[in-house]
Amino acid sequence: MSPKQQRGEATVDLVLTTALRVYAAHGQQGFTVGSVTAASGVSLGSLYHHFGSFDGLAAALYTRCMGELFDAMTAAVTRTRTARTGVHALVRSYLEFTREHRDAALFLHASAYSGYLAAHAEEISAAKEAKLAAIGAWTRRQVLKGEIVPLPGPLVEVLVMGPVGEAARRWLSSTYAFDLDEAERLLPDAVWRTLRPGPDA
Repeated sequence: MSPKQQRGEATVDLVLTTALRVYAAHGQQGFTVGSVTAASGVSLGSLYHHFGSFDGLAAALYTRCMGELFDAMTAAVTRTRTARTGVHALVRSYLEFTREHRDAALFLHASAYSGYLAAHAEEISAAKEAKLAAIGAWTRRQVLKGEIVPLPGPLVEVLVMGPVGEAARRWLSSTYAFDLDEAERLLPDAVWRTLRPGPDA
């Protein structure tokens, strides 16, 4: 990698790290191109050079946070030996990521209806598919072995990610008094019961 490329990557990392910090400190209203350039010391021209637009920056930050979450889930599930422990690991790693990386989790959940997700849907979808590939392969192996109900991959994803995503959203929201410790104790088995092939599995 050339020195110029190294400087470019360092700038991208600085802007993304700063953007998340700005969002965590000031929320959606304070998350502006001016606040990010001021906090990072990166010029507006440089930001647009690397991200194309402020929406492009936000989409890149979303992709980065999403990748970190899925990397944590992949690392957790690939260390397991059974379908049950794998499902438990997926659920717990999502909730642990939410607790340990609150700023990233908050940005992911707050982005659900943001315009930049629609504007950059193709690249976000491609990044998600790549990051979920290992988890999808693990799930297909469990289905072939008869250890997980034979459902299409997207439905298995919904059954795992739906409950933990909602649990994380409630914990992150100031609207709810939500016990994440209790969720970590109870949700893994609750999700597993929706995926196991029978009551004796």
